[in-house]
Amino acid sequence: MERLQKHMAGLGLASRRAIEGWIAAGRVSVDGETARLGMRVDGSERILLDGKAVAKRQSPPVRVLILNKRAGVICTRKDNEGRPTCFDGLPSLRQGRWISIGRLDVSTSGLLLVSNDGEFANRMMHPSTGLDREYAVRLDIRLSEEQEALLRSGIQIDTGETVGFSDLRFFRGGPSNYWYHLVLMEGRNRQVRRMFDAVGARVSRLKRVRFGPIILPSGLRAGQFRPMSAKDTLALYGLLGLPRPKIWKSHELKAHKPSKKDRESVLIPYPQLR
Repeated sequence: MERLQKHMAGLGLASRRAIEGWIAAGRVSVDGETARLGMRVDGSERILLDGKAVAKRQSPPVRVLILNKRAGVICTRKDNEGRPTCFDGLPSLRQGRWISIGRLDVSTSGLLLVSNDGEFANRMMHPSTGLDREYAVRLDIRLSEEQEALLRSGIQIDTGETVGFSDLRFFRGGPSNYWYHLVLMEGRNRQVRRMFDAVGARVSRLKRVRFGPIILPSGLRAGQFRPMSAKDTLALYGLLGLPRPKIWKSHELKAHKPSKKDRESVLIPYPQLR
């Protein structure tokens, strides 16, 4: 027996957090009864989402895609303004759907993962996992030592929170464009921009270049994606403490032509997770 949200996430429907929202909103029923948070199932039940039957678990192959998101692209499935989404142009799935992992706001570009495994998505995003994020940021000024120290130690932003970077280093630039690399543990909505605003610096570009042990491939152009190799996928699942998954085969992603670069590792050495 397992919790309903975990079972549904394992079917690739969404992350556990999203499914918990569905359950709280009364969108899910189990054997004719409106589901409740904490309900346990064994997989034999008839589960409905918005009145439609949810397919039984068949252990579909795990797929993880690495995207280089362009600025101006959103990470939701639909947008009332008609803006492009990160799901546009992705290969179709026979079962389940793509789940974005570690969303980026519309103005931020760079590394974004999508997968059809809700448990993997939940483990990657949950704060208890302890994965940090690294960004490259372009500012209009060179920060002083005092400003850098303040951003590392913690600064109060307009939301009332006190937040800080776990690392901040000057990379290159001048005379009006200065690039820094920064690291934070959990990025909230527009947190980076708010932090620099608080010390009088304006962000003109923000790009995520690393998520935990996963780096953005240097040859992956903005707007492109590539599948994570089977070797990297297995290694990542092992690091996260997840069961060994059934892996996709490259020819199954019909919209993607495998290349030599697809076999290049995107993982770097990373501390053992708790």
